[in-house]
Amino acid sequence: MMSRNQIFLVIVAIALIAGIFFLPKVVVNEEDKDGLAKNGSEAVVPEGHSADDDHGHGEEAKADATTTAATADPHATATPQQLMELATVRARYNKATDKQQRTLLASELAEAYATAGKYDSAGYYYETVAQVRPGERNFRKAGDSYFEAFTYAASQERAAELGAKARTMYEKVLKNNPADLDAKTNVAMTYIASSSPMQGITMLREVVSADPDNEKALFNLGILSIQSQQYDKAVGHFQKLVKVNPKHVEGNFYLAVALAETDKNEEAKALFNKVKTMKDDPALMASVDEYLARLK
Repeated sequence: MMSRNQIFLVIVAIALIAGIFFLPKVVVNEEDKDGLAKNGSEAVVPEGHSADDDHGHGEEAKADATTTAATADPHATATPQQLMELATVRARYNKATDKQQRTLLASELAEAYATAGKYDSAGYYYETVAQVRPGERNFRKAGDSYFEAFTYAASQERAAELGAKARTMYEKVLKNNPADLDAKTNVAMTYIASSSPMQGITMLREVVSADPDNEKALFNLGILSIQSQQYDKAVGHFQKLVKVNPKHVEGNFYLAVALAETDKNEEAKALFNKVKTMKDDPALMASVDEYLARLK
């Protein structure tokens, strides 16, 4: 059976390739197997945020710094033209004095930052728009951007900061639309990375209770079960997920992992081989082959 660290490394490798969200590690409270306690480890993926922490207000030199950082950021997919657009819009925003014009430019600037992979700055400017024009759509854009930055946080401190910002925006969305289960799921994930992880677990369970086929909630509950080494529970969550969506590649992969960890080796082998036919990805294939080698 693979060690917890080996499981974690494989999960991280797949998460990086698939672009899926991966939580900071949590451990099982021995006094309550259903309770999760926060672990002091740092996230392992780079942080997707702007180099200019003050969001570049009025400083063209910082626009250049952002362009350089965006180019170096492996998560930034912006072209040089898109980065130039970012600098241009920010310069226009900094020079604008009319409130309505600044609001319009803030929205453009948020989109430009999002394109450049600078999600915290995108969230900042979407939030600026939402403060002037409160509405579910604008708060949702701000929440989504902050949440995206949260998933790339390089430290627990930064994750806590961005998670809190995302929660604030999503809570405004949920106030108007309590049935927005996607927003509720994202709020849950920010709580899990905070000092109140059980609040997040409870919210995920509420989502599944309201929508038993909710793929995002099932997936995250499965990941949490693997992280806390509750592999039997992970099997249950991922079995439900792949029943809902048989083509869910990551769901099939993690189901195979959970099966391997519960000594159901033949089922795990069959599923790992199935995963190899589902997606042509060298890194995914390498991880699957590593598991298969260990199951021989």
